[in-house]
Amino acid sequence: MKNHFLKYTFFGLVVLMSPKIEAQNKAEKVDELSIYRTTPLKTHDLIHTKLEVSFDYGKRYLYGKEWITLKPHFYETDSLKLDAKGMDFKEIAIIDGKKSIPLQYKYDNEELSIALNRKYKRTEKYTIFINYTAKPAELKSKAGESITNSNGLYFINPDGKGDKPTQIWTQGETEASSCWFPTIDKPNQKTTSEIAMTVEAKYTTLSNGKLTSQKVNKDGTRTDIWKMEQPNAPYLFMMAVGDFKIYKDSYNGKEVSYYLEPKYAPYAKQIFYKTPDMMNFYSKMLGVEYPWAKYAQIVVKDYFGGAMENTSATVHGEYVQKTERELLDDNQESTIAHELFHQWFGDYVTAESWSNLTMNESFATFGEVLWHGHDAGQDGEDRSRYEKLQNYLRSQKNGDSPILARFHYKNADDMFDNISYSKGSIILYAMKNQMGDEAFFKGLNHYLTTNAYKSGEPHQLRLSMEEVTGKDWLPYFDQWYYNAGSPILDVTYKYANGKIIITINQSQDSAVQTFTLPLKVDFYINRTKTRKEILINKRQQSFSFDLPSKPEFIDLDPDKILVGEVNVDKKTAADYLFQYKNAPSYYNRIEAIKFASKDRSQESQLILLEGLKDPQEDLRVLSIKAIDLNEKQTKDQVLKTLLDIAKNDKKTIARANAIVKLASTGDTSYKTLIEESIKEQSYNVIAAGLAGLTKYAPAEAHKALASLDDDTQKHVTPLMKRFSSQK
Repeated sequence: MKNHFLKYTFFGLVVLMSPKIEAQNKAEKVDELSIYRTTPLKTHDLIHTKLEVSFDYGKRYLYGKEWITLKPHFYETDSLKLDAKGMDFKEIAIIDGKKSIPLQYKYDNEELSIALNRKYKRTEKYTIFINYTAKPAELKSKAGESITNSNGLYFINPDGKGDKPTQIWTQGETEASSCWFPTIDKPNQKTTSEIAMTVEAKYTTLSNGKLTSQKVNKDGTRTDIWKMEQPNAPYLFMMAVGDFKIYKDSYNGKEVSYYLEPKYAPYAKQIFYKTPDMMNFYSKMLGVEYPWAKYAQIVVKDYFGGAMENTSATVHGEYVQKTERELLDDNQESTIAHELFHQWFGDYVTAESWSNLTMNESFATFGEVLWHGHDAGQDGEDRSRYEKLQNYLRSQKNGDSPILARFHYKNADDMFDNISYSKGSIILYAMKNQMGDEAFFKGLNHYLTTNAYKSGEPHQLRLSMEEVTGKDWLPYFDQWYYNAGSPILDVTYKYANGKIIITINQSQDSAVQTFTLPLKVDFYINRTKTRKEILINKRQQSFSFDLPSKPEFIDLDPDKILVGEVNVDKKTAADYLFQYKNAPSYYNRIEAIKFASKDRSQESQLILLEGLKDPQEDLRVLSIKAIDLNEKQTKDQVLKTLLDIAKNDKKTIARANAIVKLASTGDTSYKTLIEESIKEQSYNVIAAGLAGLTKYAPAEAHKALASLDDDTQKHVTPLMKRFSSQK
């Protein structure tokens, strides 16, 4: 799952609470966090789930018939418990040949307890028939901060009023599939499936696996049967119903399809066109061919979870659905890559419990990084990785952050955070760096093939890595997966008598572990690089190396694999300028530009001038915003470069920011450029032009905005406000 919601903390609200209530709340919090979240007990194994469903739009009901085949996991048993939330039951029976034997049961609105007709051994399969009605709209949702609704099945505009399309779709993660069919709703269960959906004939359906038959019924409905022949977890079951247009692509003989609202159908290929290349890249890299019968991506209305990697059928929120004009400014390539990588890490092998969510989400986030490296080169990979690092660092304080594999949490939704996503992804990248690509990917292949169609945890990944490399990786996993926090390295350099002395202090909070960190160090002498290796394993250490002269620059951790922070004492603007020009990794360049953005020295102005020509548009934008147009020595060159960006940059966000920057000069010679930008197709560029024109002639800007069509106005108005606030 990809969560696109930002979490904000609002200050200034004073809540008065009695000491008794406050103490009670604290006690409840302690009690919840003290619970050890075990992997769910397997009393039974799901084998096959067959469903026949139809829908009552007026009542928001699902009418279902289910044949669920199970067997005892190990111990013989004469009872069965199923998760089933907010349902009515008409019949529950066991199928014995051609006979149907009614069964006794108890139900508490969340769990269905069934007394079987006899004891069953682990070698015996049996099938339960359930005739039921699911009423998900009547459930009280257990909303969390990331997954904001847990009703499982959603009717969108079921009354068909207004312009909003009528749709039905499901969202099973974490354990909400049991809101629309009885099951053992745990991530360590796997089952094959067959889902027959009876819908109005005008609608399109989508579910897991292959569409094996379609039957038109006499009452104006149609029954579509979707079969999933490989086992997958219940939370990955999905259904979608609505007026969707399908664009069909292919990969290696398998159907790859994109389901969109009719008005977005012409842009399906432009939105999703990289999907087959992604499938090919991941398949070859992992040595495991895309494992499912097809791959579909569908965009639904009012989706609240970002995106969801249902097996063979990913659901996306509306933000992915864009017109050709919108795609000029932005796309959701990272999300598309993230959800696709889940088809291996999450679906093919599933985290055995929510405590082990890192086996799903860390990998999918890591998959984004790798895709950008394949598609955009090392710079693109490093940019993506840097963004993940910053996401994580915003989630920690003084190096203190939760454990990656967490067995104590308030609810499963708490696991969907920057620890499971971002921190976990850069821990994997650091492991790849230490292990080497060949060994690392062979280890991933071993993990996937050994645990195919099963569930896994970090220790199984560790054992795969040990099998491949012959090395004990428990210290690495113990430090990064089963202990909390991250290092903060305070670094000083001193050169004297032909020696460089590096002193490193691990300054993270004293309650946070002391880390063992094998790192590299690059010394630049006369612009020649010399690399050394160090092992940091104490709170304070010094390392000494013989060097012929004082280094011009020292780059600690040049591969930038540290899952933490590095603070170098007395680092100057001149150091950052050298860093930008001579050790130009993405990390070094952005850190130099960020420093220069806050510093007013001549060297910093030169860094920003270099940044205007950076190959990454985000660094060009940072430089545009920060550069000083009043600096006499560089002003002419800066203005010339800004004008070139405003006219010719391939990225509309860079063009837009350059236009706004030029307008801030008040120089009327740029007015024609600004007026012409309002005639462009890009919403970014139009909004920047309008914001710029406002600085010259507010009445003209207002008139120009009013002359635009409604769609363009809707897009550019919020962008105008953003650009107008820039200096």
